[in-house]
Amino acid sequence: MKKSGEENHEKKTTNLQTMMHILKGNIGTGILAMPNAFMNAGLYLGLAILPILCILCTHCMHILVRANRIIASRLGHGMLEYEEVAANAILLGPNCLRKYSRSVAQLVKIFLLITQFGFCCVYSLFVAENVSQFVHQLAPKEFHFSSIVFLGLLLPLFILLSFVKSLRHLSLASSVANLLQTLGLLIVLYNLVQNLPDPSLVHPIGSLSKFPLFLGTAIYAFEGIGLVLPLQKEMREPKSLGGYVGVLNTSMTIVACLNIAIGFFGYLKFGEAVSGSITLNLPAEPLYQSCKMMFATAIFLSYAIQYYVPFNIVWPWFRHRFQLKEGLDRTNRIEYVFRAILVIFTVALAAAIPKLDLFISLVGAISSSGLALILPPLIDLCVLWNEEKGFLNWMWIFFKNFAIFLLGIAGFTTGTYASIENIIAHLND
Repeated sequence: MKKSGEENHEKKTTNLQTMMHILKGNIGTGILAMPNAFMNAGLYLGLAILPILCILCTHCMHILVRANRIIASRLGHGMLEYEEVAANAILLGPNCLRKYSRSVAQLVKIFLLITQFGFCCVYSLFVAENVSQFVHQLAPKEFHFSSIVFLGLLLPLFILLSFVKSLRHLSLASSVANLLQTLGLLIVLYNLVQNLPDPSLVHPIGSLSKFPLFLGTAIYAFEGIGLVLPLQKEMREPKSLGGYVGVLNTSMTIVACLNIAIGFFGYLKFGEAVSGSITLNLPAEPLYQSCKMMFATAIFLSYAIQYYVPFNIVWPWFRHRFQLKEGLDRTNRIEYVFRAILVIFTVALAAAIPKLDLFISLVGAISSSGLALILPPLIDLCVLWNEEKGFLNWMWIFFKNFAIFLLGIAGFTTGTYASIENIIAHLND
């Protein structure tokens, strides 16, 4: 038994491995859209607000970890998933809310589905736009197709990629994607810090109407809250995740610094001409063309990883709804068809809204706001509801959580409205 326990311990992740997973979960298409976000906020307003948003999102991750620990000690549960923490937190809260525990769990699942399918849409559009620009700059004019055409051409590859069921094979794809993204980010930063123009040439503060788009993109970039509990469950030393200099704070500090650097220097360099992804602003030189294809390949491989999560939420429900028995050839064939249909859905949605920056902002506003800023403060209040904290402590807990909740609601409503308004305007052009 001791040997078995040691083997299980060895299979757990080290602090460094957990940090790498957190970095991977928070560094993707969002960071490449950050210069566009700075354009919407203004150079200095974006520089001031982005660190605050990162601190708030990280604090909400800590709220979720603490809530999980409190629920485990009170109710005797082990490590829980996000929706389970939310449901059990409601059960520990005021009596009038307890009947909504199951509804809250379903709400979390819906937000997770919207987020992950939204990521899939963004990823497919990102790959298509970068491949399209790569071909436009290198190939003859007869091969100059729009990004929508490239979405259609890439669709069979996305479908084939979705047929990969093994987590082991997906982890290999993740490792390759990590390497390519790291190299790509270094090349992007190398380009951005050269020949910087005078800061007076860009807006220090953007227009108020565009600020919600900044919020949506920024929250999208920091929305790794769904990863926190699964990663803690797999750690050899789960307590190392928290703390002032713990794994989570260290990882999110790196994430914040990278996002601020890419956003600040990207907008400063390209100004109002900045694209939905900074890769689309890179020069038509071999080094930067290879960088585009690095990111396109990395995001293409990451599509399968993002697709894995929502499929494994939807497929069990579908199989149960239509009484499909697991293991039968007929069930396996239906599963492959179902996988293909969901991929076609994400690619079709991306083709319907072929504007990368607006799609990112929309996903961030609708679902990332809910998961990262709206639900955690409510969970915190419910979990601490019956604890003796003293009047002043309770006032601080209440007003702090209420302020975060209001920010989340503001990001959700204004970000969704502004994103949809701009998408409609783009489609009408």
